[in-house]
Amino acid sequence: MNNKNIWLNSKQKDIKKIDAFAKDYIDFISRGKTERECVDLAVNLLEENGYEELNRLIKEGRTLKAGDKVYATQMNKSVVAFTIGQKPMEEGLNILGAHIDSPRMDVKQNPLYEADGIAYLDTHYYGGIKKYQWVTLPLAIHGVVVKKDGTTVEINIGEDPDDPVFFISDLLIHLAADQMEKKASKVIEGDALDIIVGNMPLKKEEDKEVKEAVKANILRFLKDEYGFEEADFESAELEVVPAGRAREAGFDRSMILGYGHDDRVCAYPSLMAEISVKDPVRTTCCILVDKEEIGSVGATGMRSNFFVNMVAEVMNLTGEYSELKVRRCLAASYMLSSDVNAGFDPSYADKFDKKNASALGNGMVFNKFTGSRGKSGSNDSNAEYIAMIRKIMDEEGVIYQTAELGKVDVGGGGTIAYILALYGMNVIDCGVAVLNMHAPWEAVSKADIFGTFMGYKVFLNKVGL
Repeated sequence: MNNKNIWLNSKQKDIKKIDAFAKDYIDFISRGKTERECVDLAVNLLEENGYEELNRLIKEGRTLKAGDKVYATQMNKSVVAFTIGQKPMEEGLNILGAHIDSPRMDVKQNPLYEADGIAYLDTHYYGGIKKYQWVTLPLAIHGVVVKKDGTTVEINIGEDPDDPVFFISDLLIHLAADQMEKKASKVIEGDALDIIVGNMPLKKEEDKEVKEAVKANILRFLKDEYGFEEADFESAELEVVPAGRAREAGFDRSMILGYGHDDRVCAYPSLMAEISVKDPVRTTCCILVDKEEIGSVGATGMRSNFFVNMVAEVMNLTGEYSELKVRRCLAASYMLSSDVNAGFDPSYADKFDKKNASALGNGMVFNKFTGSRGKSGSNDSNAEYIAMIRKIMDEEGVIYQTAELGKVDVGGGGTIAYILALYGMNVIDCGVAVLNMHAPWEAVSKADIFGTFMGYKVFLNKVGL
């Protein structure tokens, strides 16, 4: 564990920068609770800072030159941004890659039902969660409903102070003797994670009883307020997330408690580091992807061809394209897989190898390998690459630490690192230490967020030169 603490090595002007960056980050994760919302926020920031949409340049037959900034999106759930460098792209890119999906509950396609006077939405949890953590919390619903005529209805209920919230009930302690004897993995079953959305029945119409009157009342509300029918749930993507803004935490306000730090606490610094780049020697890139929490699958996950396709399109506009040159570009690239690490938690110290654990406040975390058991599913970065990064970070005064994900054989996890490594490029995981990872509310250090942003900037501008 690195003992060099950012707070202790920061002057007052540095602490003001840390707080300012944290304030902007709090706003980002409070407004971006889904992949679609994060992409919208990212695109707004990119366009405000001079990035142009790649597809528009392609249609207009325009070319790219050193210093130009472009971006592309994939199904509104993933986004990639490039700043064109002075060197040919064939010589490689400097890449920051993070994911913008987080554990949550997804509303099913036939979700609305009534049971004994209470209306529910049936859900299917997404990613690795401790299911018992999600009950009795105020919850919000974010997402889209796409109707058959092609119109899209955006849903965001539970964030405004005047909005209603939703919740999952739990058994009262007075009747929970049997429940309290269950294993933690069984206390709340996946099928019990249905959210309560109403209790008021629709009144009689012309002296006729209304069948499932509470459900009928919810459907009337959805029709009146949002203009969609029950069948439209079939073409909806609705995500159930904790309601409320991220908040400063601790008497000293040194931390941030919020939903979705994994992995938006790395995605935001990655994006802002890319935006900060001006006239780089090597082309820089930031990619923010979907579906990492369920294996990076699908058309918007890192396993899709989206990233490679966009690299090829950019190379085509710079006049460099060929299949061989795209392969050479990827193989010659350097990447930081911008993902979080488990912060050392004194309350659960026996689950960590303290000398190989990351500490809150001690800077960005480099993780040579993730995986589980005997490094299964790991990327396992090369020593030569790590040495190069250590040298550059030390020369630039970046505070960093190295860590593993807990003790050997205690558990494990993975990132997108191994996927990019398939192209032959050098990749290492690097991000922010997190407490309560995958819980509805996770905690991070403000100092680590800003320190990671500074480290990412150094990486984009200095590595490979």
